Amino acid sequence: MLMIYANAESQQHVADHEDAVMAEVDTLMKELADSGELVGGQALAGPGSARTVRVRGGVPAVTDGPFLEAKEFLAGYLTVECASIERATEIAARWPDARLCAMEVWPVIDEVDASQDPAARADPARG
Repeated sequence: MLMIYANAESQQHVADHEDAVMAEVDTLMKELADSGELVGGQALAGPGSARTVRVRGGVPAVTDGPFLEAKEFLAGYLTVECASIERATEIAARWPDARLCAMEVWPVIDEVDASQDPAARADPARG
């Protein structure tokens, strides 16, 4: 999974050069789709729309905004299926946000099959 990070400066750059940045993204997305490496992805709303939920002593506490106070924030993600982490890193390095802010490459260790019965997920013998 490629985690896409942004900050105020990178967002301003995208706003000022939207056509060029989106053309880069579109080219890379088409390449990944054509190669079969693209699984999916989403842009996320800004950090002002996020909520953090913590349960302590059985009581949920909800606060507005992301958990960490930082200049950078999670702006989206891209899921790719690659032969290696090196290939995923290569893709991340080509993403515009790698130049403008940062990208993280996270191997996915397990995938939940949303079409599977939840009881079967809890008890593999049932699925």
